[in-house]
Amino acid sequence: MAMKTCHVGTTERRLMLFAGRSNPQLGEAIADELGIALGPILLTTFANGEIYARYEESIRDADVFLVQSPHGKLNEHVVELLIMIQAAKLASAHRVTAVLPYFPYARQDKKSAAREPITARLMATLLEAAGADRVLSMDLHQGQVQGFFEIPVDHMTAVPILADYFRYRGFGDDAKLVAVSADAGGVKLAKRFANRIDGDLAVLTKMRPEHNKAETLHFIGDVDGKIAIVVDDMIDTAGSVINAIDTLYEHGAREVYVTATHGIFSGPAHERIAASPVKEIVVTDTLPVVPSVDSKVKVLSVAGILADTIKRVFEGESVSELFAGENALF
Repeated sequence: MAMKTCHVGTTERRLMLFAGRSNPQLGEAIADELGIALGPILLTTFANGEIYARYEESIRDADVFLVQSPHGKLNEHVVELLIMIQAAKLASAHRVTAVLPYFPYARQDKKSAAREPITARLMATLLEAAGADRVLSMDLHQGQVQGFFEIPVDHMTAVPILADYFRYRGFGDDAKLVAVSADAGGVKLAKRFANRIDGDLAVLTKMRPEHNKAETLHFIGDVDGKIAIVVDDMIDTAGSVINAIDTLYEHGAREVYVTATHGIFSGPAHERIAASPVKEIVVTDTLPVVPSVDSKVKVLSVAGILADTIKRVFEGESVSELFAGENALF
């Protein structure tokens, strides 16, 4: 199997990339960008639900990167990653990096009510306990999640490729673009997006009467006659997205688009999007999304960004230089 090698002192270290069963297509795409093949690994689920993992070639002293984006069978994918990490450590891998383009449980990053867990912190504890030496993720729900770890965390962002898609889309010379933050907590993200598209900034505020439900309360900004682009880190059931789209059209927006790094699309999301007046929703392949021919959803790949990051980590080069230090968006 072809793989990257790097001379460290008097030794030659190997880069080996493996993918779990959550998003094998992204794993293949990253491997293609790196010019290597995915490493062979046997992953099996027994009849009682237990997961088995075995690397099918030696990984001793290798720099091992494990790609897993938990979704759908989310908890199963999390456990599978933990088992892959432990198996790699027991097989004497030099370093194990968990590549989690989508970080599960990131929304539960604080206690919002009594007797609640901080599950994002628990995820960090589990990854470290399994033996991960490093974590690589993309557009965390909140940057504070990095502080839950005692190991290095590389926080990448898809904002440049998402913003450039709209910047060069060809709306016309007279078109005025507005980046709209989906909530007050995403203003910094939307501001960076607005700067990159040379547009204005607007903000929506919302409340959540219960989980997976949102109501738009206030709108700050001017979208009258302009092209509004709602910017968020993820789209789950699309309830808050639909509220935002309706609010922006009510305030005179010429066209409304939505962009987010992670397209989760749970439950009624696709039906809501299809029935909405949104022009297009642009997400990335951090999670597997297979839009239909007539879908309003477009998918951009982050394989190049992740491959560049993995290469820099492997070779001991600066990761922040990929974004000129602007990868800390939150």
